[in-house]
Amino acid sequence: MDLISRISENFSESAHLKLQVMDALARPIAAAAERMVQCLNQNGKILACGNGGSAADAQHFSSELLNRFEKERPGLAAIALTTDTSTLTAIANDYDYEQVFSKQVRALGDAKDLLLAISTSGNSRNVVAAIQAAHECRMSVVALTGRDGGRVTGVLREADTHICVPATSTARIQEVHLLTLHCLCDAIDCLLLGVD
Repeated sequence: MDLISRISENFSESAHLKLQVMDALARPIAAAAERMVQCLNQNGKILACGNGGSAADAQHFSSELLNRFEKERPGLAAIALTTDTSTLTAIANDYDYEQVFSKQVRALGDAKDLLLAISTSGNSRNVVAAIQAAHECRMSVVALTGRDGGRVTGVLREADTHICVPATSTARIQEVHLLTLHCLCDAIDCLLLGVD
């Protein structure tokens, strides 16, 4: 096995996909950033959710807003719904794992807020339920998916923003998701602080 060639192939595939989807994703990423800034300017907060690697992405994104990205600024209101193990396990135990995010959205969210829903496949039942709960609370939704968008596509509304990475490899989709989140953080800072 030639590990050097295999590693080089992973780098190449990742770079190729990012360049391939750049033009298609730039507009929805910009729209999502504008929607997020509108939310923050109205004293709203961004709630983020996802499973596995997408849970890590939700936490990564909220930490970049709460702390800072690349520019000094006051913290921005963001909550990762993936971090409170007592809440997650209580809901999963007492009700169903499908409700671990939707119950939090209903309890914490209101019409000024925005849900960032992340699902590589677009088929995560608890993420779909979170989107539906956000709609009940009259919240905006930004969905970050892959493949064909899965079940998430069917529950999004026209006013929502869908950023879908048209690829099949989970690893490659997640790599584009991370770049997308960094683009969102940069765009939010530019819109709030100006470009220097």
